[in-house]
Amino acid sequence: MGIETISSMQWAVLALCALLTGISKTGVPGMGILCVPLMALTFPAKMSTGLLLPMLAFADIAAVFYYRRHGNWKLVLRLIPWALAGIVAASLIMPFVSDTLLQPGIGFIVLTMLALNFWRTRSSNAFFEKLPHHWAFSAAMGFFAGLTTQLANAAGPVMAIYLLSMKLPKNEFIGTGAWYFLILNWLKLPLFMVDGRISSSTLSCDFMLIPIILAGAVAGIFLLNKIPQKSFEKVVQFLAAVGALKLASSVYKLL
Repeated sequence: MGIETISSMQWAVLALCALLTGISKTGVPGMGILCVPLMALTFPAKMSTGLLLPMLAFADIAAVFYYRRHGNWKLVLRLIPWALAGIVAASLIMPFVSDTLLQPGIGFIVLTMLALNFWRTRSSNAFFEKLPHHWAFSAAMGFFAGLTTQLANAAGPVMAIYLLSMKLPKNEFIGTGAWYFLILNWLKLPLFMVDGRISSSTLSCDFMLIPIILAGAVAGIFLLNKIPQKSFEKVVQFLAAVGALKLASSVYKLL
């Protein structure tokens, strides 16, 4: 599929996802998860992840530029080795995963992340005070983040759960996530090119969306200071769940 074959509706989805990606990277963590089901419902599953990754990578640059002084490098370095292991594991699995398998897989991944986030908000504070400091928790979250980011660009909720459990101030939360994803997403780009998910056509589309991504990043910075984050999270979680349920329901095609 080249630029000339993309419909008006598909361009509208790309523009919306570019805006949401910018907002999620600089102001409303978790909003970007809505892009995963939206893209996978609009494009072939593997192509959807190839289109989305460069958007995320461009938005990461904007987020790091603004929040570069707020990153907690101790946390970033604790997670990166396990995340790389997850990326390697996902790369080994990917050649054996067809679009038919990947589409419901993305749906189930998103639903799992939303369930984990719901579990986090309902758990006691005492539980989260002890668990995050255990190396096994960092290892599991890092590996799962690497696995889901390579398969479906769906690691945002995993990192949100991890960073929230660390009780970081919101600027440090955003800054740490920005550095973490900048490293991982730019490392993933060559892997996506090798397995055919990113092509010259998809990159051309992504470059055209950069102004919208930057506009979203500016909007995210504004929203972080002006609007309560929990209100956004509830709406986004609901919309992401609807999209993920539709994706997951396509599993009937495999039966």
